[in-house]
Amino acid sequence: MSSAIQLTDITKTFSQQAEKKNGKGKNGDTTPGIEVLKGITVDIEQGEFVALQGTSGSGKSTLLHIIGLLDRPTAGIYNLLGHNTATLDDDHQSDLRNLSLGFVFQSFYLIPYATALENVILPGLYSGKPRAEIQARAEFLLEQVGLADRMDFNPSRLSGGQQQRVAMARAMLNEPDIVLADEPTGQLDSGTSTEIMKLFHTVHETGRTIILVTHDAEVAKEAGRVIKLHDGVIVEDIRS
Repeated sequence: MSSAIQLTDITKTFSQQAEKKNGKGKNGDTTPGIEVLKGITVDIEQGEFVALQGTSGSGKSTLLHIIGLLDRPTAGIYNLLGHNTATLDDDHQSDLRNLSLGFVFQSFYLIPYATALENVILPGLYSGKPRAEIQARAEFLLEQVGLADRMDFNPSRLSGGQQQRVAMARAMLNEPDIVLADEPTGQLDSGTSTEIMKLFHTVHETGRTIILVTHDAEVAKEAGRVIKLHDGVIVEDIRS
């Protein structure tokens, strides 16, 4: 297998503003930044199912955002599908993100006034494909996740599990190489979580790379590889 993702000495530091104390200091003064990632080096091969596990503040979501081109590292080298991301401007990063990556989040991020079908169609509008082709694929994906009879429903008329199914269909619309999920079962009950994880396995069986962030050890066990983070560093990397 070839590498889908190569991270070398990745760091991420967030600056923070100093507060005025006893009338001293100036607005805009900066204090030493908060180092969230401290030299992450890891390769993820195409077709792997990887869980990034750690407690709150471990850096797992920050790492996922960097992998997803939603943020840039402070230092280090990140190669995504053979592209050195540091050499890509914002437009090229956006193109790579839209065509090669699919996202599933804990909070679903569905447009409340749009139907399930319209939500799934949305990322396809930037692909340059004909609208009819995009809609046909969106309908097919909603059928695949068991929502054939809910396509015209707005998110407010869907359960949490159904909303996450819409989000998964949306993530798959552009046939991404990699699916990134940030606590995708975090707002779901245990039974619904099990059903959502079955969908992730179905997606994985198509050859996609999946990277899933979770604090839940039981969810992490669903992956074939678990990378544990603590205080911005990798402390364990286990393949089952």
